[in-house]
Amino acid sequence: MADGFVPVHNSRTMVYGNNNQFTIRMELVQKLQGGVIIEVSDAEEAKIAEEAGACSIVVHHGTPRMPTPDLIKEIKQSVSIPVMARVRVGHFVEAQILEAIGVDYVDESELLGIADNDNYINKRNFCVPFACGCKHLEEAFMRVTEGATIIWMQGSRSRWSSSRPDSIVETVQIVRSVMMEVRNLTNADEDEVFTFAKKMAVPYDLVAQIRQIGRLPVLLFAAGGIWTPADAALMMQLGCDGVYIGSEIFSCVDPYKQVQAIVQAVKHYNDPHVLAESSSGLEDTESEDDGGFIAYLV
Repeated sequence: MADGFVPVHNSRTMVYGNNNQFTIRMELVQKLQGGVIIEVSDAEEAKIAEEAGACSIVVHHGTPRMPTPDLIKEIKQSVSIPVMARVRVGHFVEAQILEAIGVDYVDESELLGIADNDNYINKRNFCVPFACGCKHLEEAFMRVTEGATIIWMQGSRSRWSSSRPDSIVETVQIVRSVMMEVRNLTNADEDEVFTFAKKMAVPYDLVAQIRQIGRLPVLLFAAGGIWTPADAALMMQLGCDGVYIGSEIFSCVDPYKQVQAIVQAVKHYNDPHVLAESSSGLEDTESEDDGGFIAYLV
């Protein structure tokens, strides 16, 4: 992870309109950098996440549509950290409703399904910042061009279950691939930048900006298969700005302790001694979703 804030550059690609809405939205998400975002299903889980040090929560209610406004309001009243809620891909009316009730961030998520097969939401029409997923750099470029300020580098699109033993492999592959392509772009010459932009079908200014600053100009969070402090630190050392933890974390014997340990690992991801201490004393946990057993043995 790069130290300090994600740089926001004033270019015609990254700034929309006269009031510089992209920069404003980026300022709203800066507080999440170096943090842990936890998926929760009710106010009680939200309180645990906040007390354990999460920087934000994502409301998950187990149905393939936007959470109910009543649930979101209840959770918002129970915590002081930012609250994110999901909408279906392309469903801009769901996003309008979430913005109207005061969510801090909107996640346009394939996890809920797709409302529009051809179009993602034009996020530039909103004041609230958006998060979107990607499986490769070209997809990340597309979402940033639409106005996203948080990108999930995510494993399985059907679910980001921490209980899937193979999902962290997929997430690591995606993170490494995106970071490698950005490094290649950083080392490209001027002619290659034009070719890169044409190949990706994205604005040249965006590609040139990423080449200049050496990273995507948005927050990059790893999502999928992150269960232990070591998993979280791995993602940070690979270059992520933070990690997303699914609601399966609440199946732990002591979810508060598990989340707290992951939060510490993200803060001190380059210190093996702190990581060893954070990893100590965590209990085995059973996953009911897969009918299997995932153990984190100390």
